Amino acid sequence: MNVTPTERIARILVGSAGVVGGVLVAAGGASVWVVVLAAFLILAGLDLVVTGATGHCPLYQRLGHVPASLKGGMR
Repeated sequence: MNVTPTERIARILVGSAGVVGGVLVAAGGASVWVVVLAAFLILAGLDLVVTGATGHCPLYQRLGHVPASLKGGMR
């Protein structure tokens, strides 16, 4: 686990808002570009929800980032 509990909650909330917003924008379907951008918003939101739910961020791992509050618990 490399995401703090507070960040996990924030990721889930922001990601959920992104998914809902993307679905609403895509449903309006004004143009192909709008739908494509809405799809990207949905995918980004899903990524945040998944990393928040699992508590693991692959980008953090790749960069070697571990929050200070979690350093003591990881071995």
